[in-house]
Amino acid sequence: MNRRPASAHQSAPREKLRQITMNLTWNLKSLALAIAGVSFLLPSCATSGKANSKSLTLADPPVQSVQRGKASWYSIGTNFGTRTASGQRLSNEAATAAHKTLPMGTKVRVTNENNGKSEVVTITDRGPYVVGRIIDLTVGSAERLGFRQNGVAPVRVEVLGHFDTKL
Repeated sequence: MNRRPASAHQSAPREKLRQITMNLTWNLKSLALAIAGVSFLLPSCATSGKANSKSLTLADPPVQSVQRGKASWYSIGTNFGTRTASGQRLSNEAATAAHKTLPMGTKVRVTNENNGKSEVVTITDRGPYVVGRIIDLTVGSAERLGFRQNGVAPVRVEVLGHFDTKL
């Protein structure tokens, strides 16, 4: 009986497997570089969730109207529950706000006039119910805009348009 050693018998399939692995590794590296190149060209498509970040699209919609006044903040603890007037669950860190008259789902850019920080938020609730205030932001938005400690800040509210609130 003429037998080949086990190592010689398996060397051809091992070599083939090594070649396939190297080709797959090369293709994955190429794909990773291609994705990195695209993300480098389109950095404003990504959102960071921080103030001054571009969170709409490459080209923000035109401003439809501007309001100036005082903003305050609210949270789950001050809202008497976790539901907003739109029915959505309130999250302290969400980029959402309460406004007396703007339709639910309206996107607005709120700019703190004391420091220039801004954030795009979605109207999901009604309020504020204090004379002289035009918008209530979540405590997270107030923190990012730099007025959580003070509680109230002069702001500019730019109405960007209405977007569907259902995801």
